[in-house]
Amino acid sequence: MADVCVIVGMGEGNGMAIARRFASEGFTIAMVARNEDKLKGYQSTLQTEGIISHYYLADAGDEAALTAAFEAIQTQLGTPGVLIYNAAVPRMESVLQTSYDTLVNDFKANVAGAIACVQSILPAMQAEQKGTLLFTGGGFALYPDPNFVSLSLGKAGIRVLASTLHAALKDSPIKVGTVTICGTVNGDDPKYSSALIAEEYWKLHIAENGEYEVLY
Repeated sequence: MADVCVIVGMGEGNGMAIARRFASEGFTIAMVARNEDKLKGYQSTLQTEGIISHYYLADAGDEAALTAAFEAIQTQLGTPGVLIYNAAVPRMESVLQTSYDTLVNDFKANVAGAIACVQSILPAMQAEQKGTLLFTGGGFALYPDPNFVSLSLGKAGIRVLASTLHAALKDSPIKVGTVTICGTVNGDDPKYSSALIAEEYWKLHIAENGEYEVLY
């Protein structure tokens, strides 16, 4: 059975590029997102490229839905070898205008959903003594923007989550990493194309040096 890469927050940019990169190494792709029509489209596109993929419906801010999705993945495909948390709410809203509810709700998808995914998959990875947990970070973690307050908080949170998970699992065979993307993903950009960024996830997966973060 092929190893499985789960991409939570599947999208047409980074998500598809990451799917293609890991599939090129023999991985089966499991896509998790809330929009079934888009997931069907991604699956169809990947199929035309000879890539086997499956999709599961879950909002990244819904713990119960994420847990159910991972139960389905593990039942159908076995224990994934790689988890990539790529979900975020790209809300443009000033720190002077935002509300309590907005910050709390966005944090669920930006950060809390990531720990829900980890908790759903980590026991099986530990039992098999292998696995990789990767997170999509962002430059807002280093340079917060007052006009993207919830996303800045979210990327800071993902960076801290990756760091603390890396520390907590440093004596285990489970790898943890985050790609902190300090630019706008653009397919035509010589640096920030999704294909080049996807390569960084693969490098973290196979890395042996113990570094948890790539600043890109």
